[in-house]
Amino acid sequence: MCGIIAARVSDDATPYLLDGLERLEYRGYDSAGIAVRTASGGTETVRSVSRVGDLRTLVAARTGDALTGTGIGHTRWATHGGVCEANAHPHQDCSGRISVVHNGIIENAERLRTMLEAQGHVFRSDVDSEVISHLVERALAVDHDLMLAVQIAAAQLEGSWAVVVLDSRTGRMVVAAERSPLVVARAPRGDFVASDIGAIAEWCETFVALRDGDVVELGESWSWSSDGVSVAVPFPTPSPFAAAALDLGDHPDHMAKEIEEQPEVVAGIVERIASRAADGSMWVGLGLPGFQRLAIVACGTSLNAGQVIATALRGIGGVPTDIIVASEADQVVLGPGTLVVAISQSGETADVLRALDRFEDRFPVLALTNNVHSSLARRASAVLDCHAGPEIGVAATKTFTAQVVVGVAVMISALVASGRIEPMHAATLVASLRDLPARLATAGQVAADRIPLLVSSVKDATGFLFLGRGVGLPYAAEGALKLKELSYRWAEAYPSGELKHGPLALVDEGTPVVVIDHGEHRLQAAISEVRARGGFVITIGGPGSDIPALGETGPWGPLEAVVPLQMLARELALQLGCDVDKPRNLAKSVTVE
Repeated sequence: MCGIIAARVSDDATPYLLDGLERLEYRGYDSAGIAVRTASGGTETVRSVSRVGDLRTLVAARTGDALTGTGIGHTRWATHGGVCEANAHPHQDCSGRISVVHNGIIENAERLRTMLEAQGHVFRSDVDSEVISHLVERALAVDHDLMLAVQIAAAQLEGSWAVVVLDSRTGRMVVAAERSPLVVARAPRGDFVASDIGAIAEWCETFVALRDGDVVELGESWSWSSDGVSVAVPFPTPSPFAAAALDLGDHPDHMAKEIEEQPEVVAGIVERIASRAADGSMWVGLGLPGFQRLAIVACGTSLNAGQVIATALRGIGGVPTDIIVASEADQVVLGPGTLVVAISQSGETADVLRALDRFEDRFPVLALTNNVHSSLARRASAVLDCHAGPEIGVAATKTFTAQVVVGVAVMISALVASGRIEPMHAATLVASLRDLPARLATAGQVAADRIPLLVSSVKDATGFLFLGRGVGLPYAAEGALKLKELSYRWAEAYPSGELKHGPLALVDEGTPVVVIDHGEHRLQAAISEVRARGGFVITIGGPGSDIPALGETGPWGPLEAVVPLQMLARELALQLGCDVDKPRNLAKSVTVE
C-alpha cells in the first residue's frame, strides 16, 4: 500500500518521479505528490487528490525556481486521515526544510503528535506520517547530521515504515525501513529509491532491498547502518524483470494483458519444475523436515489459491490441512508436525507477516511468493518463487494461477519424497500439469466468445451468487472475489449443498448465479433449484455449458475455470464503467494491518 519513489540524478528529477509514480499507482491512488529541491535550496511541492496524470499536468504548469535532480514522490492509499490535499504526501516540518514520504502505519503517532505540539510544532495534516518530519526537525536542532537525525526519529517510532527524508538546505537524502518494503539502486543516471523495483527497472539493472532497522544515506558513496550500527553496503541483486514487461503493448488494460499471459506463465513454471516435482527432488532441495499436517496462511486471492493447494494435498495424499485467514490467526492452535505454507504475491502482506510472528518460529515455514527478496522470503525456512512476473492490475490474476501450480507441484514432490505416493502416480499428476497451459488458452478463447453477451444480460443486477462443490468451491470463491473487486457488486460464494440452508432466499427473478460445473452430479440439483425460482444461471463447465471451458478435472480442481471467471468480472466492470486496473479503495500490496 502506498508507493514511494525518490531520485538523485544530474538533471531534473521530476520526469523520473512522475514516471515512477505511474508505475507505482497500483499500490494506492487516493492522492499523489512530489517534492523537489530547487536551485536556490528550497523545496517545490506539488500534490493532487486525483491520479498521477493530473499531478503531471500540475507539474507541467508550474512556474518559478529551477528544479534540481533531487526529489521524492508518493502515491497514497489512505489509512489515517481523509483524502484531501493536506493529507497527501510529501509532508514537511515547520520550516519547510525537511520533506518526508512514508509508507506504513505509525502506531504511536497520536502520542508523538501531542508531545511535539506541546513543544511548539505545528501540524498541517491529519496523517500519522507527518510526525516523522517533525521528529527529524527536532533532532536536527541538536545535531546537524541528517542520518543521525533519521536514526533518532526512527528510534521513537512504533509500527511500520518505509521512509525517505529530503533536506532541501543540504540536498541530503536518507531512507529507512521497518516492516515495510523499500529498495535502493545505483545506476548510470544516479541513485533511486522505490517501494517496488518495477518502478525503477527502466533505469536500474540491480537493487538492494532494505532490511528491518536499516537507515541509508544516498550520495557519492552510500552510508549504511543496521539497527544503529554502521555496516558495509550489501551486494546488489539483479532486477528480476525488464521494464518492458510493465508495458501494455496492444492490450487495453493490464488486467487483460495479465489474463492472457496465464498460459505462458504456467508453461514456464511447469517446464522449470515438472521433472523435480515428479521425482521428489523439488521438495528435498528445500531442506524442510517432514510434516504430518499442512497449514495455509494467506489473505484474499492467495487464500483461495491456498484452498486449492490444500484440496489437492488432501485428495492426493490424504494429509490433514488447516486453512488460516492470516488476519484471524490470533486464536489458531497448530498441532505437532505442522508445516506452515505462507502465501503472498508481494511477500509484504502485513497480516501474513504478523501471523508468523504469532507462531514464534515454532513451525517450519515455506513461503510461496512472487518476490524472493521480500520480508516473507527472509522470514521463511524455505522459499519458492511463483515466477508470475510483474502483475500491475490490482486484482490478482496470473499470480493466482502461478501460486496454484507451484504449490500443487511442491506438494506432489513432498508426497513422493515421503513415500506417500508412488513415483508413477506422481508422473501421471505432473503430466496433467503439463496440459494446463493449453487448457487455460482454450478456456480464454471460449470465454471471449460467450462472456460479453452474458454480461449484458446481467449487468443491472445488484448481487451475484457463485456456487461450487468439492474441488470447484475455491474457484467459486475466487470468482466472487474478482467480481466484487472490479465491479463493486455484491457477490457471495457458497457450497452448492448449502443453497437450501439460507442463500436460496437471495434468489429472485433474474438473480445471476454462476456455477462452477466440473461434472459433480449433485450440482444439477442446485441448478434446478435456482432456475425454478427464476434465477439466471451461468454455468462454467464442459460441453453444453453456457461457457464450455472445462475439461477433465484433476485433484486440484478445474484451474482453467479461473480464466472465464476473471474475464466475467472484467467485462462486467467495463460495461459498468469501472477502472479494472485500479478498483476503488483497493491497493495491490497490503503492507499495513
